[in-house]
Amino acid sequence: MKGAGAVNDLPRDILQRIGNTTLLPLRNVVPKNGSRILLKLENENPTGSMKDRMALAMVEAAEADGRLAAGGCVVEATAGSTGVSLSLVCAVKRYPLYIVSSDAFAKEKLDHMKILGAQLEILHSESGGMTEKLTRDMIEGARIMAQKRGGFWTDQMTNTDVFAAYHKMAEEIWTQTGGQVDGFVQSVGTGGSIRGNAEGLRRHNKQIRVVAVEPAESPVLSGGKPGSHKIDGIGAGYVVPLWQKEIADHIEQVSTEEATAMALRLAREEGLFAGTSTGANVTAALHLAGKMGSNATIVTVLVDTGMKYLSKKWPT
Repeated sequence: MKGAGAVNDLPRDILQRIGNTTLLPLRNVVPKNGSRILLKLENENPTGSMKDRMALAMVEAAEADGRLAAGGCVVEATAGSTGVSLSLVCAVKRYPLYIVSSDAFAKEKLDHMKILGAQLEILHSESGGMTEKLTRDMIEGARIMAQKRGGFWTDQMTNTDVFAAYHKMAEEIWTQTGGQVDGFVQSVGTGGSIRGNAEGLRRHNKQIRVVAVEPAESPVLSGGKPGSHKIDGIGAGYVVPLWQKEIADHIEQVSTEEATAMALRLAREEGLFAGTSTGANVTAALHLAGKMGSNATIVTVLVDTGMKYLSKKWPT
């Protein structure tokens, strides 16, 4: 039949559109020494976030080994992006999803989860930001909910199934750069993305310099004290289980103010509207580039679309 081949090439469902995102060189927000910064556009994933990768990996691994059976439900504690991604995956696969989150996080993310069918329990943040206590309260809430519902708790903070998703992302980066990667920069939330990408890239070249990024207000990976910050999705306020100190050659501290300012620069100078964790990534990537030679290529990540943060009070 005419056109049958094209029809057969159509994706089975939206989940097949996860991954294989663009790697884009920055043109205006660039280092002074002439080195390159390449941005992995994870906003191209279906929910606009890199977390689509890990959500699909966690659910499919649990399906494969029987932790998640037909008719089962899924539970998670999340600042938002993982919850939205799980909401997408569970909507397509027809699993009920129960989320514990907080009013500290972007309203757009909470609304997106509800629209995709998730049921939410919202905890109040006394400081209005992310703190260690809030993170731990959310996790305990998810543990209790999973026990009550008899559901599969994806438990993103400890789930090693996420590494496979980020190994694939590293392979994409290696292929897209033709193996020309000198540095990789990523902010630390669960620790899964920086660890998986670092492992994947270093399988090809052990000399790749890896920089981890954390909020300056809560520099726990650097040995400092936890504090409240407003960079969504990173800086849990304690050393997360998936983190290993040997992952990073350096830990860069970036403040909420710096991250926000850089997110605005990316929007106004590159046409790239992203969240503050991306702003933190690019800030740290510029610092790393300044320490490396003029021929260096630094890869970092546009973690999610800024459309998730329209209600945020952006500076004018």
